[in-house]
Amino acid sequence: MKKPLLLSLAAAALIVTNLSAESTMYERFEAMEREMNKLKQEIAELKAQKESLQEEEESESEAVASDDAAEDTEVVASAEEAEEEESDEDDEYIPTTEDRLFDIEESIAELNRNTSGSHLKFQVDYRFAIENMNYEMADGDKRENDAFMTNRLWIDMGYKATNNLSFIGQLAYNKAFGQRSGASDPASASLEGFDWIANESAYDDKIRVRSAYFLWQDQEFFGMDIPWTFSIGRRPSTNGALVNLRDDDHANSPVGHGINVEFDGLSSQFTLNKEWGTSIKFCLGRGMSEAAPKFSSDGTPYADMNEGANSDIDLAGFIFTPYEDRQYKVSSMYYYASNLIDVKDPDANPLTIDYRDGFDTVGGLHSGVIYAMTKGIGNGWSDFLDYTTVFASFAVSKTDPKEGQSMLGSTESETGTSFWIGTQFPSLISDYGKWGVEYNHGSKYWRSVTYGEDTNIGSKVAARGDAYEVYFTEYLVEDILSLQLRYTYIDYEYSGSNGFFGSTTGTPVTIDEAVAYGMGDQVVDNAQDIRLYIRYKY
Repeated sequence: MKKPLLLSLAAAALIVTNLSAESTMYERFEAMEREMNKLKQEIAELKAQKESLQEEEESESEAVASDDAAEDTEVVASAEEAEEEESDEDDEYIPTTEDRLFDIEESIAELNRNTSGSHLKFQVDYRFAIENMNYEMADGDKRENDAFMTNRLWIDMGYKATNNLSFIGQLAYNKAFGQRSGASDPASASLEGFDWIANESAYDDKIRVRSAYFLWQDQEFFGMDIPWTFSIGRRPSTNGALVNLRDDDHANSPVGHGINVEFDGLSSQFTLNKEWGTSIKFCLGRGMSEAAPKFSSDGTPYADMNEGANSDIDLAGFIFTPYEDRQYKVSSMYYYASNLIDVKDPDANPLTIDYRDGFDTVGGLHSGVIYAMTKGIGNGWSDFLDYTTVFASFAVSKTDPKEGQSMLGSTESETGTSFWIGTQFPSLISDYGKWGVEYNHGSKYWRSVTYGEDTNIGSKVAARGDAYEVYFTEYLVEDILSLQLRYTYIDYEYSGSNGFFGSTTGTPVTIDEAVAYGMGDQVVDNAQDIRLYIRYKY
């Protein structure tokens, strides 16, 4: 074995087993990097040597083939005798080039495992935003905030333990600048840290877990050629398909037209046709656990609460994508959520609601969405059309009231509908910016579960009425530092768009009816939000 190879392997072993010899973390990693570069250089030299030897062997083979058959036999016999004599004199094993390459690659892998190669990876996503928000109430009263400023920090983390198994998580921090005065009102602010929107509301200075789950991926399902996945944990269930475009994020799996909240659960996806991109994903989740406190009065921590308490809120559904390629996609989603809630109203008076009174279980909800999207119009018609995205989505919700309860102001099952269209196209002032326009409309009994939508004046997708939005996203430093200006306007036809599922906060009444009932100062007629953000992602 060559001396440089021995020295390289010895140096690698020394670094791996005695990192403390360096005085600082930076110096330790610097030493490892130098050694890895040496090993990589030696691999390149050995590969070049191997190729040279192969060329020589091919030349010798051609020469032998052209010789006389008898001479060829003599040459081969002599070579074999010489090899046997040499073997008898020295039994020492001489490694091949392949062996030496394998040893070096193993050493590099060991160095990688002790540097950043197999450690938890992190990514930072920080955003500063300033918003001008205006509300016009049903009675004509005006409410506003000229400069609402927020800090949002996401810390993404991931680790791939094997080719099949990974861990993915995200920590989040989201708060207004300074102490927010309204958060001290216990009657109206008690739901700020609600589990579904804990990281989407600009609340306090705590860092929370936004998602945490393991992901198993495989190319075969019990021997069948069906790629599949399985994961369980705190789900990445916000910023889903369609809503991710204006948020400038990769799409998470739930369709943003129906679901945009945090929840815990599991999912499993199966690719049924690779050529067509046909897949189905099954999802199960829990939005509330019926469980007694840790220190309960009867000494039964976490037991079912039985009478007077809310039942488990469970969600089950699937996402079916019949076709998806790099340009076109058609997808759908259905789910049923059971034991949904609304705020208790002991006095049956919406004007005196106290959110600290807890919840009533009111019933279930069916929801379905289907959408189509094209990333690029035509094929090579123009650069502008090649990078233009257009989508259209239609959604339906249907209530399933619990016996003796009402949902959305009715004891009967009510159906709501919503449609959403939008486009995103290349910037007209820069090479990589993205501009977009969107419109959506919801009917009287439309109900989505989109409380986590990144729109501080309320979910535009949930609007019972019309919502208009235009945004401009520009990149200042590569794809690391970006700027976005966004305008959102919501014109409500009915109240309760951002309420819960019962009749306390979810009953739809027209703007005129709200005034007639003496609730003109409690119902928003229209709202608008102008937001500017600067975002750092790396």
